[in-house]
Amino acid sequence: MSTPGGSIRNSRASTPVGSKRNSNVDGETIEQIHSERTPDHHLFPESEFAGLKRHDSLDMEAAKIGGHHGHHNTKDWGVILRLAFQSIGVVYGDIGTSPLYVYSSTFTDGIKHPDDILGVLSLIFYTITLIPVIKYVTIVLHANDNGDGGTFALYSKLCRYAKVGLIPSQQPEDQNVSNFQLELPNKRTTISSKVKNSLERSNFAKFSLLFIAMLGTSMVVGDGILTPSISVLSAVSGLKEATNSMTEGKFGTDKVGYGFAPVISVWFSLIAGIGVYNFIKYDPSVAKAINPKYIIDYFKRNGKQGWISLGGIVLAITGTEAMFADLGHFTVKSIQISMGCVVYPAIITAYSGQAAWLRKNSDLVEDTFYKSLPKPLYWPVFVVAVMAAIIASQAMISGTFSIIKQSLSLGCFPRVQVVHTSAKYEGQVYIPEMNYLLMIGCVLVTASFRTTTKIGNAYGIAVIFAETLTSGFLVVIMLVIWKTNILLVILYVLVISSTEYLYLSAVLYKFGKGGYLPFSFALALMFIMCTWNYVYRAKYNYELDHKVSREAIKDIVTDPNISHMGGLAIFYSELAHGIPPIFKHYVDNVPALHSIIVFVSIKSLPISRVAPEERFLFRRVKPNEMYVFRCVVRYGYTDVRNEKESFEKILIERLKDFIEFDYGTDPQQGRIANEDVMKLEKAWRVGVVHLVGEHEIVSREGSSLAKRFLINYAYNFMKKNLRQSYSVFDVPHKKLLKVGMTYEL
Repeated sequence: MSTPGGSIRNSRASTPVGSKRNSNVDGETIEQIHSERTPDHHLFPESEFAGLKRHDSLDMEAAKIGGHHGHHNTKDWGVILRLAFQSIGVVYGDIGTSPLYVYSSTFTDGIKHPDDILGVLSLIFYTITLIPVIKYVTIVLHANDNGDGGTFALYSKLCRYAKVGLIPSQQPEDQNVSNFQLELPNKRTTISSKVKNSLERSNFAKFSLLFIAMLGTSMVVGDGILTPSISVLSAVSGLKEATNSMTEGKFGTDKVGYGFAPVISVWFSLIAGIGVYNFIKYDPSVAKAINPKYIIDYFKRNGKQGWISLGGIVLAITGTEAMFADLGHFTVKSIQISMGCVVYPAIITAYSGQAAWLRKNSDLVEDTFYKSLPKPLYWPVFVVAVMAAIIASQAMISGTFSIIKQSLSLGCFPRVQVVHTSAKYEGQVYIPEMNYLLMIGCVLVTASFRTTTKIGNAYGIAVIFAETLTSGFLVVIMLVIWKTNILLVILYVLVISSTEYLYLSAVLYKFGKGGYLPFSFALALMFIMCTWNYVYRAKYNYELDHKVSREAIKDIVTDPNISHMGGLAIFYSELAHGIPPIFKHYVDNVPALHSIIVFVSIKSLPISRVAPEERFLFRRVKPNEMYVFRCVVRYGYTDVRNEKESFEKILIERLKDFIEFDYGTDPQQGRIANEDVMKLEKAWRVGVVHLVGEHEIVSREGSSLAKRFLINYAYNFMKKNLRQSYSVFDVPHKKLLKVGMTYEL
């Protein structure tokens, strides 16, 4: 045991082979199970309570309360329109700046036939209509997890409906959190049941789903690194001489939205206006590109080269995944309004105008955007283009922050600082460590590749790979959760998924010409995420195997050789079932106990947020004279853990409420409850000590070389260089006591 300055680790234990994880509450009666809130027995019959003993459940929650969803379910059109305006600056900078480089990236060898322009315009039109509009705006946004998007939101949604999670911390009372239950269709289908059962029975399927969620996250981060490089390089390509500028600042989504939205709105107005001008002046007949016949003719004329050119056309939908990843910052309606009313019309008009100009100037395709500008507008557009390109980076960067926050809460990413940047709206975050990582990656990419052609090859793979992974999750959700008609699922796969795989095949062709870059980023990030999650799960299972039984707790508390002192001790762990082994280790080294002991388990649920009134679950370890309590504190993956009011104060107030409820309404029992509350307050006044495990994680003797490397070196390096668990709750260092213990995994 130690103060923050150091720790003594003198306990080593390894996980026994074939150890059994027995509940430490066997034999407890249902009267011992209580909630912080009064249960309604009309809603929960006795039969439901009786079954809780078998699950080591803490409490049965009371009747469901109204959801705590912030602005996500708002019907206030004023809020929706404000968020729609904000989203223009945060979400669409990336897809909005694509007209800077799509035609030049597509016609890398020049335009061979005049009708090739119509074929490419037709491809751009149907690709934007099919993927950003039909797939994302119409379908994917509705697969959100209580207002939050991204691959981990889809994974969390599946974990709630099917038992595919890999952490054995599920409890029956989790089902009663107000937004835990999914709104499901009443119908049952054979296919849905078969797919669900297959997923639940297969460990391979469980690991595959988690792996895909991590891979999707890695690709979005890679997208966030490549977006600044290609957008800014394309914007400044209008200059004859090199111009270098650096900006630095820290902004959250709230400030970025209001600060950047006017600039991006001006940008969309300019490209739409110029598109209309070029369309009318040069060749209005390009409107016939709406006929998909030109796509067929284009591939007939160009064959393999036409297929390869898809790697340039796919850049027209860059930033599409940001619409879903950034959803937690906005609402479904706000994204739909901004896309349908502003973004889609503007970019389709811009591409049509450029196509009309190219029909008369096909030899200038390498610099289509700037050459097609009316001369008086050249410098104003250039200035706005550079600003828009810089802002475009924020779209994927914001999405990166969101999904890293989700993966962090689900034990799939090392602890990093998460700054909530808006007091008004939930989910708007800034992560300094990821910001620096993205900056370093962007600088390295720009310095190494220098041209938009190579970066475009890498960018296309990152974009379309992330979108195909989202489609894979969506198909599973359609089958298992939505119970969509199988014919509609097949239609989705044949039309949308097959289109994405066609584009993916084209960009993979350029793997050696820069396409390897996003896979390099993904490989590095996947190593970090998989290593952290592997040790996180192994550590949880170790604590589950070595938890302290109820009988052992009683023996320790009543041991005459252990001295007792005033004050309150709070032990922290992530173990949701039972008392963590760190407690016994502490007592073995320091044979003294405080007058009141509270074991706090920090638990992340696979939902976006948990209402404050549903967060704390308590149980009193019997007999009452021991004054030992267990508490599970539940958070969603977007919840703020550093509340304005200290965690310690909130915990004590909720514990008082629980004690008063625990004794019921009988006057005599009420007097005992008052005495216990007074004892708690006295202990609080005497002093509180927060005990946190300072675990040394090592591989068990005889482990393979790979396992030793992952645990002893990779994991411990990350652990030592990132945030500690106690910093999550802003525990004052003067009240903090770290207990050292070695876990052999």
